[in-house]
Parts: sequence; structure tokens; C-alpha cells
Amino acid sequence: MSRNEDTPLASVERLRQEILDRYDSLSKRLKQIARYVLDEPHAFGLETLAEISERSGAQPSAIVRFAKHFGFSGASQMQRVFRDGLLSNHAQLGYNERVRAFSASMEGANPVDSHAVLMEFVHGSTIALDNLPETVTGEDLQRAIDLVAEAETIYIIGYRRSFPVASYLAYSLQQTGKRTTFVDGIAGLSLQQVRAAGARDLLIAVSYHPYSPETTEVSEFVVERGAALLAITDTPVSPIAKLASSILLVRETEVRSFRSLSASLCLAQALAIGFAFRHSGPADAPGIEAQG
Repeated sequence: MSRNEDTPLASVERLRQEILDRYDSLSKRLKQIARYVLDEPHAFGLETLAEISERSGAQPSAIVRFAKHFGFSGASQMQRVFRDGLLSNHAQLGYNERVRAFSASMEGANPVDSHAVLMEFVHGSTIALDNLPETVTGEDLQRAIDLVAEAETIYIIGYRRSFPVASYLAYSLQQTGKRTTFVDGIAGLSLQQVRAAGARDLLIAVSYHPYSPETTEVSEFVVERGAALLAITDTPVSPIAKLASSILLVRETEVRSFRSLSASLCLAQALAIGFAFRHSGPADAPGIEAQG
């Protein structure tokens, strides 16, 4: 990989792709650092080595070793690639700082004050919603809508915290008339529910850390059968992201150890309504909420 010939943005994208391509071959410790670099590229480019160590949970020596593994002389040279790309793109720099300020503001707050708790969730959700256009581009969303439009049958799966997002997507796409199967896994029959999936079909899988093993198992099964996979997840190295034809990344904020779903549900609405308008046209697009 050339360290000097590319423009800053091209260098960032090439480096991110190289980390993704080599992720499975990394040691457990280097995978931990890779996840931080991929999930927090802005922070990695701007923070000190000590701050990166504290937030990633890896020793500074391991971070230096990670940089050298990818051909850099040290961590600062790798950081410069992300920092130059960040400045070249004029990207928003405030997401991590806003999250940390938000977390600090909650310290000592009274959890018995119901209205204060409401405002905490509102503030946390606002941060996640503001950040959504940074992790999901128009091209990402259009590619996802194309997959939905081209599929003969849509299968949708999401367990535990992901269940509300998956169930909303299933309901919404059914309202558009798209042939949709919600894989709810009742009686442990999740694999049986996707057994008919084939090359003309699409599985939309929703999974966030800690990732549901059932969702990963079903994703692996349908991909082996030739179906496409659209992953809605929180990092490009999650178990389902590595299998996916297309990925929509969502970063939710955490409020008192509970992660919001506001950005995820907003994305699900955009995907379903975007397909509805493409499928029927603005003049006669079906009212997804008509029977809600």
C-alpha cells in the first residue's frame, strides 16, 4: 500500500479496506485495536496515544505494534493518515466529544427524577440521530433499497435489542406488498424459517454488540444458499457485516447502561419508505402506517 501517493481521503479508505481485509488474520489484541480504529476513526486521528490506549483497552505498545503491522513506522504515522483525511473531508469532529460530555453531565444526576431521565434519553438519542448521516451515506441507503427492490422474497431477523427494529421493518415492508418473512425463531425454528431462501432472495439481519449467535448462524446459512445479506449493525467487523452484500452502520448512544434505538428505527423507516416510493411512485406510494 502506498503511504505517500494517494490523496488524504483515498489513503484513509485504502487503509480502512486493508484493515478489513486482514482483520480475520489478526491476533485477538490487534483485532481489539482494529475495531477501535474502524469504529472511531476521528478519535484515533486526533487523540493522544494515552487516550487511545485508555478508550480502546489496549496497551500503547500494542497500538504501536498494530501500526507497524500495517507498514507504518509507528502509531503517529498511522494517525496522520486519518487526521489528514478528516481535515480534507471537513468532517464533523464532535461526535465523540459530545458523547463524552453527555456521559459526564449524567454523573451525579438524580435517577429518581423522571423528567430528568426523559431529558437524558432525548439528549442521547439526538446525538445518535445527528451522527446517522455520518455513518450511512445516500449511496449506502440507495444500495440497500436496490437490494430490497431486486429481491423476490425478503427475510428479516433481529433478536434481543434488535427485535423492535427487525419487527418494524417486517411490518413496514409487508405494508408495501413486498413478499416478506419475519424470522422470529419461535420454537427454535429460525433455520427452518429461511430454508427456502435462495439466490433471488435477501436477508436483512439486524445485530449489535453483543451479537446474537442465532442471527449470525442464520446469516451464514442464507449466504451459503446464495441469498444476498443486508446487515444493519454497529461496526464493519461484526459477524454479520463480514458476510454482507451491503452494510448500514448505526452508532447508538448509551443512557444509564441502556442503548437507544432511535437512530436504528429512523434508519429502518428511511429504508422502508424509500423502497415504498421507489416501488409505487410518490403519487400512489402505500401508506405504511395506514393500519398501524
